[in-house]
Amino acid sequence: MKTTALALALSLAFVSAVAAPAQPFRWENATVYFMLTDRFANGDPANDLAYGRQRNAAPARGYEGGDFKGITAKIKAGYFTELGVDALWITPPSEQIHGATDEGTGRSYGFHGYWPRDFTAIDANLGSAADLHELVDTAHAHGLRVLLDVVMNHTGPVTEQDPVWPAGWVRTSPVCDFKDVPGTVRCTLVKNLPDIRTESDGPVEVPPFLAAKWRAEGRYEREMQSLDAFFARTGLARAPRNYLIKWHADWVRTFGFDGFRADTVKHVEPEVWLALKQEASRAYEDWKRANPGKAPGDLPFYMTAEVYNYGIRDGLAFAIGAQKINYRAVGFDSMINFTLKTDAQADYETLFSSYARELHTPGRGLWVLNYLSSHDDGAPFDALRRKPYESANKLLLAPGAAQIYYGDETARVLQVAGAQGDAHLRSFMNWDALARDPEVQAVRAHWSKLGRFRQAHPAIGAGSHQRLAQAPYTFARKLGADQVVVALDTVPGQAVQLPVAGVFAEGQLLRDHYSGEQLRVQDGQVRLSRPGRAVLLAAD
Repeated sequence: MKTTALALALSLAFVSAVAAPAQPFRWENATVYFMLTDRFANGDPANDLAYGRQRNAAPARGYEGGDFKGITAKIKAGYFTELGVDALWITPPSEQIHGATDEGTGRSYGFHGYWPRDFTAIDANLGSAADLHELVDTAHAHGLRVLLDVVMNHTGPVTEQDPVWPAGWVRTSPVCDFKDVPGTVRCTLVKNLPDIRTESDGPVEVPPFLAAKWRAEGRYEREMQSLDAFFARTGLARAPRNYLIKWHADWVRTFGFDGFRADTVKHVEPEVWLALKQEASRAYEDWKRANPGKAPGDLPFYMTAEVYNYGIRDGLAFAIGAQKINYRAVGFDSMINFTLKTDAQADYETLFSSYARELHTPGRGLWVLNYLSSHDDGAPFDALRRKPYESANKLLLAPGAAQIYYGDETARVLQVAGAQGDAHLRSFMNWDALARDPEVQAVRAHWSKLGRFRQAHPAIGAGSHQRLAQAPYTFARKLGADQVVVALDTVPGQAVQLPVAGVFAEGQLLRDHYSGEQLRVQDGQVRLSRPGRAVLLAAD
């Protein structure tokens, strides 16, 4: 497709002109933007390497400079607003192991955030506490919620620089066989990833290396007093899981995170997640009281679960071996849906109608967070980005909430020369391509138009679905008074007539929020003279 500079400028101008959301925010329709902090934007090159880390990693397995300041700058520039994003999901900001591992994929550092060393400290590679405060406060000021990625079931790997935690805290064997709940929970995910004994009620002290670190940093007494106060208030045992519950809730109470994305959920006892939700919810209300007017709305604390292989058709009962677990009952508001990447191979109507049916069947009652690509899914829908427009249509218009993985909207290719495994998924954000390549800019404009329309109309993710026409494929979504009609695969510039009867009244004035054209319903139809790649109709 050829894109002229004038057409692109007009397209991007229209994106910024789309009206702000008129409907209340709903997590069921949320658009969540997920980024690896280290791979998104480098706002401060001075913090690119900390703790003696070096640039000696295998391809895409070392630190590359992304930080809190980089994300904050993009918020201020309106990047997420233009995409219609409702919430940011950042990878765990806690201090990671200092050393590197080599488990068959080459030298690897903890740039991704899932190898924690100190759950109470910010990793210096990402910035300072002041930087993180500014990120969350700036997001809130721009109407964005922020989800914190939390790790409950393991520490980071053991290296020469990073000792194993005491035996009362972790197990180092066996490796999980995933046959049943014990074989999924009381085991290590992989070799050399010590597993927190979340089932244990045995009291443990702060690990000696951690206590020594706190003393060196001048905060040992403060941390211990805080722990004493927590255990006195709650009456909980000084067991490993309860330290982690306290430490994770502290991030909420300090910075004002609006929710958790919980990592490796099925590898922790369900009741632990419920306890975490309760304590984090208390912390969120404490933060809101201490920071009046800062929260983007008054919704309760939110949690979404990463239960590997959970699919939308599992509903409320996910099976681990012979046992079925209802994660809604233990504090989760939604589940990450692992099946959209394969379901998206179907045609639009098969995909959309089946998802609407699953989400609106009485008694199922669990909403999903859909994705097409992510940081650890080696089989994304379109790794080489040959179908960026179809990807936008199927992710942003599918019933349920949507998770954009950084670079979905800019056709960032999920392939890195010389890389192995999940490193292919984790290249640095392709800002240069977005700045210089008209094709990438056109893709981004398409994602933005769909994203802003979705944000303004909760019916898209949370409403009922009805097909209106097969060619061009046209459908309606309805949620109370919020009603829209969408047509896909229209030919840009070629006039088209679309049915809207039963959704919009005769003579009603509509606007196509893709092309900007104003229309009036006549004989139950509207005629567009110059549509774009899609038609997004709502009452004007």
